[in-house]
Amino acid sequence: MNLSQIQELIKFVAKSGVSEVEIEQKDFKITIKTPSSKKEKEVQVIAAPPPAYAAQLPPPPAPAPAAAPAATPSAPAAPPPEESKYITIKAPMIGTFYRAAGPDKPTFVNVGDEVKPGKVICIIEAMKLFNEIECEVSGKIVKVLVDDAKPVEYDQPLFLVDPS
Repeated sequence: MNLSQIQELIKFVAKSGVSEVEIEQKDFKITIKTPSSKKEKEVQVIAAPPPAYAAQLPPPPAPAPAAAPAATPSAPAAPPPEESKYITIKAPMIGTFYRAAGPDKPTFVNVGDEVKPGKVICIIEAMKLFNEIECEVSGKIVKVLVDDAKPVEYDQPLFLVDPS
């Protein structure tokens, strides 16, 4: 199941009025719960890999939280003055950020590279799916805000682009 199918499923569940849907396939399990009261407005999505993958996932995230807090304070300090003239490319989903298609492959973009809409700038792995993230603006990469193979949150800044 790819990201667009999951998004369509979430929309369908939200409109249909059912309170919970659970789908389990051989490579993942997803549970979608809608709010139980009208005060709640969000749809809760719980996705989990099968038990066989669960044993493999905990080791990589364990070092990441230790490194993420160290990177987080320095990152917000730099972008605010620059945000007025630069465009921020943000993560469209949660997952693991990769700058290259593989360890032995070249990075998609580096600081100073020109980008155009449609150019692949990184990969975000979510639920064992590798999603190519394409640039939506034209310009020059000024700064890469996330380290390779680190977890990213939805809407987290990934790159700064100078549109001029």
